[in-house]
Amino acid sequence: MNDSQSQMRDAHSKNSSAGKTHGGVQHTSFSAPGKNPVGEVVLVATADGLVGVYFSGGKHVPAIAECGPRCELESTADGGDNSDESIRRILCQARNELEEYFVGKRESFTVPLDWAHVAASASEFSVQVWRLLQGIAYGSTTTYGALAREMGNVGLSQRVGQVVGRNPWSVIVPCHRVLGADGSLTGYAGGLDRKRWLLQHEEPSAAEAGRLF
Repeated sequence: MNDSQSQMRDAHSKNSSAGKTHGGVQHTSFSAPGKNPVGEVVLVATADGLVGVYFSGGKHVPAIAECGPRCELESTADGGDNSDESIRRILCQARNELEEYFVGKRESFTVPLDWAHVAASASEFSVQVWRLLQGIAYGSTTTYGALAREMGNVGLSQRVGQVVGRNPWSVIVPCHRVLGADGSLTGYAGGLDRKRWLLQHEEPSAAEAGRLF
């Protein structure tokens, strides 16, 4: 067990009786399957949907206190309320779909996202940008400038880039598919090694020889 997992389990033991706190948010984590640099993935959800997918050690990962108690996905213990069970189901679905994605068996996601929860602490501009990211198809890429044009002002490229970097749903809302104007990787909250792998993982084999990253 690595340090991050230990910290999360410690937090769970301290908060195991606090399921009603943290605004009904709970979290879990898992290690991405296969040979890749992804590592540990942290999932956060409410009873209405997923509110976060983060890479351990990446930028903008919320403090464990903000993620609520740890939800043990394999637990069969009784005593949880309907809200707890809904959160567990959402976290299980997110983990399963991401595991399928990481081994090449899934190209899109159906796990519900709790946009209302996220929008409560984000600007309208940020939410608009994150919704645009959902339209970038598997195996495709776009640029920050192109997203800014879709927002109605190409001069917003830098601001768009900042918002893309704070996308709370890594992989599921595919911010990794956004490149610089010259096709370069530029920044990524999860680290460039992860971004490079995600793009290579998705690209058609015929495109590999001529890739820019």
